[in-house]
Amino acid sequence: MAHRDADGTPLDPKTAAVELLNILRPTVAITWFLTFAAHAMSLRPRLRQRLAREEPAGLARSFAHEVRRFYPFVPFLGALAPDGLVLDGERVPHGTLLLLDVYGRDHDPALWEDPYRFVPDRFLAASPHTHALIPQGGGPRDGHRCPGEDITVAVLAAAAPVLARLDFTVPEQDLRIPLHRVPTRPRDGFRIVVGDGAGTEAAGSGAPRSLAGGGRP
Repeated sequence: MAHRDADGTPLDPKTAAVELLNILRPTVAITWFLTFAAHAMSLRPRLRQRLAREEPAGLARSFAHEVRRFYPFVPFLGALAPDGLVLDGERVPHGTLLLLDVYGRDHDPALWEDPYRFVPDRFLAASPHTHALIPQGGGPRDGHRCPGEDITVAVLAAAAPVLARLDFTVPEQDLRIPLHRVPTRPRDGFRIVVGDGAGTEAAGSGAPRSLAGGGRP
């Protein structure tokens, strides 16, 4: 690699490998979210039309937040308890494996109104609180959050209107999203057909096989 550190020395192989992974992992993660974004549009032609027109202002960013909340990017996050950890008055032994229910929290009715409905407008007035929405990492800003979170939101917000305006249809396929698969995705991977006069009104052809009704997979 041509990069040099602050003192002019090249990166050691381990650090260079870590930095390369730090580029590749967010790229793969964003493609997962973009697949879910296309899935959401395919079931909601009117929302797709609004995104294509970018009306109202801020809708694309709100859509990005709702994609991250609604879809199961990860089911849970794990960590080992540090020494001296106390939760709800109970001491947790050092090294205990703790799991954070990400999907459950992002669909908790105590935090979200109609949690199993896909409603991007819920974020038009304000961005989600960092203690409520945790699709990519748990903890407050002074703890662990995914360092690529803001970039992911920005890319999704920029890509959503472009995707909405793309001339595509969704052929018949299995669009159900299993929660037992990690990482999960639509069962057939979400295939689209671009061109041939495809329009936004035709985009929902796979709806009966997808997140139907209240939105539970």
